[in-house]
Amino acid sequence: MSGKERLPVRGAQGDLLRLVANGHAESRAELARLSGLAASSVSLRVEELIDTGLLVEEGSGTSRGGRRPRRLQVSSTAGVLAVADLGAHHARLGLLDLSGTPLVVEERPCDIALGPEATLDWMAASFDELLLAHGPSGAPLRGVGTGIPGPVDPASGRVVSPSRMPGWNNFPVAEYLDARYGLPVLVENDANLLAVGEARAWPGCDNLMVLKAGSGIGCGVIVNGRLHRGRGAAGDISHVRVRTDSSVMCSCGHPDCLEAYASGAALMSALAEQGIAVRRPADLVALVDDGVPEATALIRNAGRLIGEVLTVLVNFLNPDAIVVGGSLSTAEPLISSIRAAVYERCLPLATRDLEIAVTRSGPDAALLGAGSLLLDTVLS
Repeated sequence: MSGKERLPVRGAQGDLLRLVANGHAESRAELARLSGLAASSVSLRVEELIDTGLLVEEGSGTSRGGRRPRRLQVSSTAGVLAVADLGAHHARLGLLDLSGTPLVVEERPCDIALGPEATLDWMAASFDELLLAHGPSGAPLRGVGTGIPGPVDPASGRVVSPSRMPGWNNFPVAEYLDARYGLPVLVENDANLLAVGEARAWPGCDNLMVLKAGSGIGCGVIVNGRLHRGRGAAGDISHVRVRTDSSVMCSCGHPDCLEAYASGAALMSALAEQGIAVRRPADLVALVDDGVPEATALIRNAGRLIGEVLTVLVNFLNPDAIVVGGSLSTAEPLISSIRAAVYERCLPLATRDLEIAVTRSGPDAALLGAGSLLLDTVLS
C-alpha cells in the first residue's frame, strides 16, 4: 500500500468527488444541479474520475421522474484515510474510506505526556498495523489526520501552550507527520473535530456548540454550518475564570479556571483527596451511576460551573443546540446541571428552542470529523 500516491484530481473534479463522497449527490444530474456546471462538463469529469478508479457507477439511484439514474459511489479502492483522536491516556484510531465510512476503529492506551515524538511515532506505528490488517487491497493511503487535546495553530499545525502535555508546546506536528508520510496532513484540536463530526448528526442545525468533557474541557463551535476556528482558540472555554468559594491554581498558571474545577482530571484529583482513587474519567461516571455521593456532588458542581460559562456564549451566539460529548457526557447529573444553569441564566429568546443533549454520533464523532476535514485537505 503506497504512502506517497496523491489523488490525480483537479479543482472541478475534486469538487464533484467531494459531493459524492459526502453523500450530497449520487447521480450526474444531482452533481450538475449542485455544482452549477453544465451537464456535459459534469459527464466529462465523471468519466475521468471513473477512468482513474476514484468513482464507480453502478446500481440505481433515486428517480425524480423518468428512468432511474445510475448511482455514483466512491470506489472501494479509491483510498483510505488514517485518523486518530489522541487523549491524555487513550487514543481512538481508525481507517476511513473516502466517503468517511469507518473501515475499522480501535481504542488503545497511550500516554501523551511521553512527548510529541514518542506519541506520534506510536500513532504512526499503530496506523501501520491497522493498514496491514484491515486496509482494503489496492487502496492507497491518501492522508493522515489527528486530533490534539490542546490548542492548535491552524496555519502551521503547531501545538500552542497546551495543558498537561509536557514537551508539546510549539511542536510542529504537521511538519513531523508530513516528513514521515509525504501526504496531506490534518492537525486539529480534538473538540473542533468532535464538533465537525457531530454536526453531521444535526441536520437543520447550522449553529452548534459542541462541548467535550473528558480529562480536559473543550468546546468546538459550528457557525452557519462550518467550523469556526478564529485564530485557533475559538470555543476554548477551559481557562475561563469561574466563581467558587475556594481558589485553585490551574495548570496554565492562573487561578480558578474552569478546567481546574470541572475537567475529568480535576474531578479525579478531588476524589483522591477524599480517599477515592479512580484511573479514568469513565471510572468516575461509573461511581456516579452507582450512586456514590462524593462523585455525584462533584459532577453536579462541574455541570453547574460549565453551564454558567456556557450562559455567556449562548446569549452571544444563540446556537440551535449545545451537544455534550467526551467520557463524562454519559453522567446524567452533569447534563441536568448544565441545563439548569443555562435555562435559568440565559435570555428566554436564546433558550426558547435551544436543545441541550448528549452526542448523537457516539465515541467516533471526532474520527468522523477528522475524516471530513482531511478529505477537504486531500482534495484541495
